[in-house]
Amino acid sequence: MKWVWMLLALTAGMAVSVQAGVNGGLGKRVGVLEGAFVSFLIGTIVLFLVQLFFGKGELLAMFSVPKWQLIGGILGAFYVFVMVLIVPKVGVANSLAAVIAGQLVMSSIIDHFGLFGGQRIPFDMTRLAAIACLFLALWLFFRK
Repeated sequence: MKWVWMLLALTAGMAVSVQAGVNGGLGKRVGVLEGAFVSFLIGTIVLFLVQLFFGKGELLAMFSVPKWQLIGGILGAFYVFVMVLIVPKVGVANSLAAVIAGQLVMSSIIDHFGLFGGQRIPFDMTRLAAIACLFLALWLFFRK
């Protein structure tokens, strides 16, 4: 079953690449902030409809969670804004190479300390080597 989750994550990664390209083009046509807003607005409408028909009916529970758990929307908006801004300037592959490097560095810190209630996965030399290879890849993507 684990491979199904990895396949789903791989598919989500592909969707992020398409999203970056689409949003970059949208931002060039309507403006960076406007493009990010339109992207989030459409996503919000779709998620509203999906949760309306398939949700657990606990949407109002958001008022009882710790407030720090609501920051995800802000971080998502920041990500979409940055991608709309930089994809037209450096391309989808370069943008996502940098995003992936940032994701793995931060996720390794989160895993190492077990932040946000997650499982603790110690940072070791294997992960350090993987991140070093990732930064080498990032350098290769960005070099001309």
